[in-house]
Amino acid sequence: MGERPVIAIVDDEESVRRALARVLSVSSFTARAFGSGHEFLESLATQRPDCVVLDYQMPGLTGRDVQRRLALARISIPIIVVTAHDQPALREQCLADGAVAYLAKPLQRELLVALINDVLRQRAAGSAV
Repeated sequence: MGERPVIAIVDDEESVRRALARVLSVSSFTARAFGSGHEFLESLATQRPDCVVLDYQMPGLTGRDVQRRLALARISIPIIVVTAHDQPALREQCLADGAVAYLAKPLQRELLVALINDVLRQRAAGSAV
């Protein structure tokens, strides 16, 4: 039996982190929640998640800043960007920067879980994710 996949939740809103952690935990994932991009990036020294649910709009480091720092460090982790400020140009930019998906808040629980499962399956199969 394998371990539960680790999904990092990076969002400055505590209520969002708690809600997402609950959804992921009951969906056979281990959720690790981070209140800032800095906190998440520092955690990578000790553990790499299997996927990241990354809020775009955060004080300090934005989701885009986190994406760029991961790319510069050549750290490849599938990123699902989430935002309460859905804009077509923002969607295009996030996907161009390497996000595997872009979702608008409020998130649909089933869609998020299905997307994470698809991303993990593709990664396990060796696809470029």
